[in-house]
Amino acid sequence: MSAKKTGPRLPDVRLPALQPYEGVGLEPEGDYEGTEFAETGLGGEDGRGARFMDCALVRCVLDGTRLGRARFMDCVLESVRGVGTELAGASLRDVEVREARLGGAQLHGAVLERVAIRGGKIDYVNFREAVLKDVLFEGCVLSEADFAGARLERVVFRDCVLRRVDLTGARMTDVDLREVGELDIARGIEGLSGAVVSPAQLLDLAPAFAAHLGVRVEG
Repeated sequence: MSAKKTGPRLPDVRLPALQPYEGVGLEPEGDYEGTEFAETGLGGEDGRGARFMDCALVRCVLDGTRLGRARFMDCVLESVRGVGTELAGASLRDVEVREARLGGAQLHGAVLERVAIRGGKIDYVNFREAVLKDVLFEGCVLSEADFAGARLERVVFRDCVLRRVDLTGARMTDVDLREVGELDIARGIEGLSGAVVSPAQLLDLAPAFAAHLGVRVEG
């Protein structure tokens, strides 16, 4: 019997007419609504606890930007790039992320609900203890992503590359990995419980499963 496929509920972001951002930097606990940040250098800015609603961040630089506990609702992040962007404890709901290039982004303890991440390359992202519910990763490269202790529910990885992923203590429900082009689990192979993989992927993962179970395979 084939596994029942339960797909995520994806965001349907329809932004209103936006006003260009004319401020300088970000403010902690700031309130931004109906705003377009276009090619805005936000590196090193402090927007912790800020609220972004019906906003677009387009080609913005987010190097070291502090957005811990920030809330993004009905937003689009397009072609943003940054190293060490801090989003610990942030909330992303009904958000589309397109062609992002991020390195070392900190999303531990974050909550992502109805989020679509399409294209781009994300290295060393920290999703530890995060909650991902109704999330789509499509056409992107995730290198050394850390999902340790994270909870994933109705998450689909489509046409993605997952390299050196840490799933230690991860909890999965209705997670679909069958369309992942490259699936490389560095640690926490047991975290795949609750996920769906293809027969070919299962064969590729067999050595990791055997090692986890303490099974020796000899010719």
